[in-house]
Amino acid sequence: MSLYSSRAIAIDQHGGPEQLNLVNVTVGEPGPGEIRIRHHAVGLNFIDVYQRSGLYAMPMPLQLGMEAAGVVEAVGAGVTHLQVGDRAAYASQPPGSYCDLRVMPAKCVCQLPDAVSFDTGAAMMLKGLTAQYLLKRTQPQGGLQAGDFVLFHAAAGGVGLIACQWAKAMGLQLIGTAGSDAKCALAKAHGATHVINYATEDFLARVKEITAGQGVKVVYDSVGKDTWDKSLDCLAPFGLMASFGNASGPVAPFSPGILGPKGSLYVTRQTLFTHIATRESTQAMADDLFAAVTSGQVSIRIDQRYKLEDVQQAHRDLEARKTTGCTILTL
Repeated sequence: MSLYSSRAIAIDQHGGPEQLNLVNVTVGEPGPGEIRIRHHAVGLNFIDVYQRSGLYAMPMPLQLGMEAAGVVEAVGAGVTHLQVGDRAAYASQPPGSYCDLRVMPAKCVCQLPDAVSFDTGAAMMLKGLTAQYLLKRTQPQGGLQAGDFVLFHAAAGGVGLIACQWAKAMGLQLIGTAGSDAKCALAKAHGATHVINYATEDFLARVKEITAGQGVKVVYDSVGKDTWDKSLDCLAPFGLMASFGNASGPVAPFSPGILGPKGSLYVTRQTLFTHIATRESTQAMADDLFAAVTSGQVSIRIDQRYKLEDVQQAHRDLEARKTTGCTILTL
């Protein structure tokens, strides 16, 4: 069997960015249902921070990274949707994308349209598929129609800027929150109907004002602990609280009994990897994302680029809220 050398970023224990080590690993041939892919660019996401810190406990040692784009070098038995030489991109379990070369399951790897660059492919898969399942698959009772109000926290982040544009294309009135005036301006420029700086404004009061006291049909919340309680109070009766992250820390336990008096609310905790559990659903969601991007409805904004060896600084900046849009690691 042929063996190849690759740089990779690995951790031996949970902790801070200082745990991220540049190592050399050996990569072999793909087995059944697998491919070997040589990356051209790698995406950076908050889930990487959760896995590094231990908020999402993982077995050690661990190579980090959940998305990338590159060229397929070898295809294992049973893989029919990819061929050697294909441009490809993915958001996928298991972690391990922070590297030059890897063998991985082919199920969640998709052909990358020629019109989409490797950098854009690496930046958009996890965040874009997340925006897709939120706006298209995580909807309140009766669905979402043009004109409906939705609240989206962290609207200037990677997922947020994609969601702002996609919601506008769907005719939704997206109210975006962010932690600075500059980030609010960015969300507004990308299609948010209204923006709220939650560092200087009470977002609950502003949402009630914007919606004439009615509230929103759904709140999309990746912030967690800091926004949870007020977000519930932003919802209209039968509204949906859709949690999909914990940037400020995990939500404290709460009694389901509070949801009744607040308007018979619904609460859900979503994760991308449930939605992309099959080859068919992965491809359907990716096709929707690729169509939105290649048509120009959604543009992917890459605001930060770091070399693979500078990944510690990339994690520090992400955790310090210094980033906007998408971030990639260059190889």
